[in-house]
Amino acid sequence: MRKVYCMLAAFMLIALVLPAQDYSEDVKDLDSIIEALYGSISGEKDEVRDWDRFTNLFIPEAQLIPTGKNAEGVTGYRILAPQVYVENFGKRLEKDGFYENDIHRVTEQYGSLCHMFSTYESYRSATDTEPFVRGINSIQLMHDGERWWIVSIYWLGEKEDNPLPEKYLPNEG
Repeated sequence: MRKVYCMLAAFMLIALVLPAQDYSEDVKDLDSIIEALYGSISGEKDEVRDWDRFTNLFIPEAQLIPTGKNAEGVTGYRILAPQVYVENFGKRLEKDGFYENDIHRVTEQYGSLCHMFSTYESYRSATDTEPFVRGINSIQLMHDGERWWIVSIYWLGEKEDNPLPEKYLPNEG
């Protein structure tokens, strides 16, 4: 029993001595928080993600809301907390490999309020040349005077019958 107490004390001491990860650079401006958002979920097959970095981007009450049509053609949605997103999808993203890139962005800002339409492309590997899915993340953000926070992300993947509008694609010309 004494061994158990010693081990527990050692783990507690290590937890107190090790500094918490500093994610302040991730939230200093809009470009940084979007880069951190995509960067924290992206990685090669079997690459462990920094899910603390991911959850640090969000207010405690944040919502992630995927939307789309079901098999019957009815549009629906799910509401997930960031931690629930990690629990439901984190292991799959790590197992299969997943990269999501912001390819175009429309930003509207008024004071501490910001809304972005971020067009994304998703790949299984950084070496893939064609995305397996594209879509738009509608991201709401807030600046509290100290840093940026993600309030919600509401997204819709592109489908054959609902292609991405040209105005939300990179201007190649």
